[in-house]
Amino acid sequence: MSLSNSVIATDGAPAIPSRKVAVLSKRQRRIRSALVAYSFIAPNFLGFAVFTLGPILFAFVLAFMHWDGSNAITFAGLDNFWRLFDDKAFIAAFWNTVIYTVASVPATLVCALGLAVLLNQKIAGRDFFRTAMFFPYVASLVAVAVVWNMIFNPEMGPVNMILYTLGLDPKNMPGWAADRHWAMVTVILFGIWKNMGYYMVIYLAGLQGINAELYEAADLDGANSWQKFIHVTVPQLGPTTFFVTVMLTIQSFKVFDQIYMITQGGPGTSTLVLVYHIYNEAFISWDLGYSSMVALVLFFLVLAVTVFQFRRQREDGE
Repeated sequence: MSLSNSVIATDGAPAIPSRKVAVLSKRQRRIRSALVAYSFIAPNFLGFAVFTLGPILFAFVLAFMHWDGSNAITFAGLDNFWRLFDDKAFIAAFWNTVIYTVASVPATLVCALGLAVLLNQKIAGRDFFRTAMFFPYVASLVAVAVVWNMIFNPEMGPVNMILYTLGLDPKNMPGWAADRHWAMVTVILFGIWKNMGYYMVIYLAGLQGINAELYEAADLDGANSWQKFIHVTVPQLGPTTFFVTVMLTIQSFKVFDQIYMITQGGPGTSTLVLVYHIYNEAFISWDLGYSSMVALVLFFLVLAVTVFQFRRQREDGE
């Protein structure tokens, strides 16, 4: 009898073909391996479920409720949604968020790419300048915000002193964070300065992954530095630029910390953004249902923009 037809039998037990025993053993090994793998990811997944996924789902439900955090939750239907259209603060926050995103994303991208290209060259002190450009991203936000407010102080800040030295009339000096016309500019400049170092590092990684033979071929064709940048560097950095754009867009829509530290949404509502409006409604007014509706709108706004970017990337790739 062949091995494939052999059986295993014990006293008082039915015979089991050896092939089935092998199948059972293989299945048991797979189950054991899966259990080991799941045991490794279980702590992280449980933390995610309890502290992230659970609150997100609760916020979605709470958007259709009335709740002040202490009294009983009551069903609101679409009341919180219709309230958005009559809320001047929400409308101002929405447009301020769009303005901040439209202004800061391309400016940060250009600055990060320019720094990466410059600091990818063999220049003296390259490592020092790379560290210096990256430092604002990892530095304490409180510290850098205080320094930033001192630098852009309308009365005795060094920026306005330099403008005065250059001949600008004191009456026309920018008020920066204290002026409703300049406050958003101040916040945008701060965001660009703080974030460009991080994305510079990402671009540096992308630049070092470009095949040097492409530049050698461009040299043989007589291309100058600008032509090599446009026709070699930029196309080769396409995936990196897409990643940076998506991350910057999401980060810009969620901007809060620098608004809180520099302007607190003022003067008036000139720098009020959606996340800061959510903070005001949730933890100042304690209208948790309405703040959840604003958060829901922000979620779908970011989702729509991200999906649009991915579709454009896919179409460009085809």
